[in-house]
Amino acid sequence: MKFTTNREALLRPLQLVTGVVERRQTLPVLANLLVVARDDTLSLTGTDLEVELVAVERGVDVAEPGEVTIPARKLADIWRSLPEGAEVTVQAEGDRAIVRSGRSRFALATLPAADFPKVESGPGDLEVELAQHELRRLLDRVSFSMAQQDVRYFLNGMLLEVTGAHTRTVATDGHRLAMCTLGAGVDGADRVQAIVPRKGVLELSRLLDDGDDAVGMHLGANHLRVVLGPYTLTTKLVDGKFPDYEKVVPRRAERSMSGDRDTLRQAFARASILSNEKYRGVRLILEPEQLTIQANNPEQEEAEEVVPVQYAGERMEIGFNVSYLQDVLNVLDTETVTMSVADANSSALVEGVGNEEALYVVMPMRL
Repeated sequence: MKFTTNREALLRPLQLVTGVVERRQTLPVLANLLVVARDDTLSLTGTDLEVELVAVERGVDVAEPGEVTIPARKLADIWRSLPEGAEVTVQAEGDRAIVRSGRSRFALATLPAADFPKVESGPGDLEVELAQHELRRLLDRVSFSMAQQDVRYFLNGMLLEVTGAHTRTVATDGHRLAMCTLGAGVDGADRVQAIVPRKGVLELSRLLDDGDDAVGMHLGANHLRVVLGPYTLTTKLVDGKFPDYEKVVPRRAERSMSGDRDTLRQAFARASILSNEKYRGVRLILEPEQLTIQANNPEQEEAEEVVPVQYAGERMEIGFNVSYLQDVLNVLDTETVTMSVADANSSALVEGVGNEEALYVVMPMRL
């Protein structure tokens, strides 16, 4: 195998595909990328057996077709370190891959392409097509609420739900819930649910930008395949049942407060400085036309912020993890937000005014 290409042509594909490769591997070949050169096309594949990403680059000068696996991070680091605009030649010789550019030469150990595993995907039962910016919004609005290494493994991911009327994403770690809904479904589709693992969600987010390009999602019984231009991402699905999220969303909240999102975000950020580092609790005191945010820590240090809000109900005190509130305010993009609660022991419903697609539920905490 031998091919020549420009540094810039492969820089982003290399970085994205290498992102899938885990640093600690049980199989040595999983630390490598599968590189296949044929005709004028080069494909790069990285996998950790759960998630697989394939990048295809056309217009490459292929002198000798072939395939081999090359250490992912070393190849990406070499590529990144070369000067802009450099022409790079890669040639497989025996159990070595020689990378040449200008006066630089690197010899990397390779492993046979036949040893490289493939993620089983099979045909997709359901196909959904969204604009790139729509799928990005569905992921960005909820991904921060996914659990990390929870024993309830089905929480370590994101629910993707497709019906005839909508496409929806939901994530929860048991203490908070995020939901985002787009009114673009699949005509005639029954309610189909799939749990996409955390890593699959994060790698897919890295691929997307705010463009209008179409993204094809192929949903199978145990996999999700996403095709975006030259990239194909395949991820296994989490085998489990996601909680009934609709039961968690408060439907009866008599007390509702609205305020400027940016003002609230800055006030929470300042108060959080003196909150308990372990529990991150803050006390919210709601009174007509004002919200008082109080925080303290074991060193007897205190912070207090008073924020003007629109609220006409009775005085009420309620505690929250300030990080959860900050996360919500950071992803909302409306000027005004509302927070609704039934009483001091109930979960809060947080929404952006004028943007009905996303809603957030945060459980209270005892202080």
